[in-house]
Amino acid sequence: MHADRKALLQIHACVALWGFTAILGKLISLPAAALVWWRMLLVGGFLLLLPRVWRALRAMPSRRVAICAGIGAVVALHWLTFYGAIKLANASVAATCMALGSVFAAVLEPRLTGRRMAWRELALGVAAIPGVALVVGGMPAGMRTGFFVGVLSAALSAVFTVMNKRWAAGGDPLAVTFVEMGAGWLLVGAMLPLLAMLPGADASLAVPGARDAALLIVLAMACTVLPFALSLVALRQVSAFSMQLALNLEPVYAIVLAMVLLGEHRELGPAFYAGVAIVLAAVFVQPLVARRAGSRMNGAAGPGGG
Repeated sequence: MHADRKALLQIHACVALWGFTAILGKLISLPAAALVWWRMLLVGGFLLLLPRVWRALRAMPSRRVAICAGIGAVVALHWLTFYGAIKLANASVAATCMALGSVFAAVLEPRLTGRRMAWRELALGVAAIPGVALVVGGMPAGMRTGFFVGVLSAALSAVFTVMNKRWAAGGDPLAVTFVEMGAGWLLVGAMLPLLAMLPGADASLAVPGARDAALLIVLAMACTVLPFALSLVALRQVSAFSMQLALNLEPVYAIVLAMVLLGEHRELGPAFYAGVAIVLAAVFVQPLVARRAGSRMNGAAGPGGG
């Protein structure tokens, strides 16, 4: 098989695996905080077993460690809100919110990196607003809190992606990921007493049962470590532009999987899926516009996916 074709297949395998994160988040019965705590612990613990990570950590400047730790805190908040959206609504709603990450990135990246504002990208973000309105109108009223938590998650996703691109991309990817996971794990643990004070919040940290433990291992290994490693290999052959187009398929995979495996289409109306189509159209056009305008999209170190 040609190297480029093999790399594209690897990228799409990564995106499909990341699409399963929303499904697993729905299937795991743990509350969002406990789910994130265990996921970060398992990923960080696995990476700590790799000699390469130890060597890279010893060579990493203290300033980079501190920066990656700060990014890890944002990753933790992103995952808390992402799984919170799944618990408050469902996997389809959370995945749709994640499609808005590119819209937020178009606004946030110029502010965080000093790059000129790409007005064409911002216009596409505005074009997605009618789709968002349809999405909100097409879901039960009881899911709307989950939707707005998911929108916050998408904004946090854009923040840590831009931060990774600017400040963490020069480090060893596995070591960077370990520092981010470790810092995020510590933050979530420290936040548990505060989360317990929120009305209706479940911040318990029970040991997962056999079913939840098995699903957590799949989430940590098959949907986090494996696709991350595959994406690193594939990026040697494919352009960042091709990578971005493939990543935009993640909510598509997640929504289709939620329909097939969880039957969520019975919970959501036609307006929801019409809105999803508008949002995804804006998301897919965005990298095409950016490429035509001569923008450069660089791969970021650190964990991808939801």
